[in-house]
Amino acid sequence: MDRPSLLALLADRITARGARVVAVDGVDGAGKTVLADALGVVLAGRGRDVVRVGIDGFHHPRAVRYRRGRTSPMGFYRDSYDVDRFRAEVVDAARTHGAVRTAAFDHRTDRPVEAAPVPVAPDGVVLVDGIFLHRPELDGAWDLSVFLRASFAATFARMSVRDGCPPDWRDPANARYVEGQRLYLAEIDPEARADVVVDNDDPARPVLVRDVTPG
Repeated sequence: MDRPSLLALLADRITARGARVVAVDGVDGAGKTVLADALGVVLAGRGRDVVRVGIDGFHHPRAVRYRRGRTSPMGFYRDSYDVDRFRAEVVDAARTHGAVRTAAFDHRTDRPVEAAPVPVAPDGVVLVDGIFLHRPELDGAWDLSVFLRASFAATFARMSVRDGCPPDWRDPANARYVEGQRLYLAEIDPEARADVVVDNDDPARPVLVRDVTPG
């Protein structure tokens, strides 16, 4: 499958399900943001109002993120995000208030973000990307969810260019992130929970692994 075909299929599935809040999950570097941005363009081209949100805008403060230690994989998995606030201000707000916060905290400056809620049209789509989006605290959050499967070899090669981390996923400097994500994958099995699973090792040639949505 080529990328335009995948984007068209996902847009069709969102429309068929009448999805209001959609998740694009996957490990760091799997291509979630790029895919969600491109999917938003396709949906907008079909006349849908799209609000893009990244869970990275809902980090906990540094003191919370590192309370188990700066190298703790469990800390990365459990403590990175203020999931309760994210659910209240994005997921629940999209359905009850018609306006969502796109960010609440900047982890780079370790400071809150003062951002006004963004209106969502009655037939609009809130398109969320991020890691750990199938965790139990977000059960029932998604009208449709996508999981991008990608190997750590591929993702860390990408992130070494994007973020400057070591390109070898086995490097000790990457252990917090690799092992934290392994905890999530083993505990949650997000591929079994997602409506659509895509192998995105090669973003130009994605492979549709699973699709349980109506055709």
